[in-house]
Amino acid sequence: VQLQAYGGGLVQAGGSLRLSCAASGRAFSSYDMGWFRQAPGKEREFVAAIIWSGGSSYYADSVLGRFTISRDNAKNTLYLQMNSLKPEDTAVYHCAVVRTYGGTSPGDYWGQGTLVTVSS
Repeated sequence: VQLQAYGGGLVQAGGSLRLSCAASGRAFSSYDMGWFRQAPGKEREFVAAIIWSGGSSYYADSVLGRFTISRDNAKNTLYLQMNSLKPEDTAVYHCAVVRTYGGTSPGDYWGQGTLVTVSS
């Protein structure tokens, strides 16, 4: 499956953005999916994941209560609604297949990222 994230941009602290991830291929609906981010000079960080059916999800503590992951399998699209953004949320955001549901590591499929910049 090929993945492409989009929807990033520049936003003020306290603002909102919705990221989307378009997936190609018919297998998207069978994959557990996640969002990951990497800030300049920092290691990759897990953000959120959602099970293949959309019926369950989990989040990193740093975004819990502010971000919501969702998916539309009919549209082969993964979403990340980001509210109450903080400057520390600034990073390149990637969508990826999750290696194991419940874990925080990406699997074999990793998409091109989209840059989110939060100004203070």
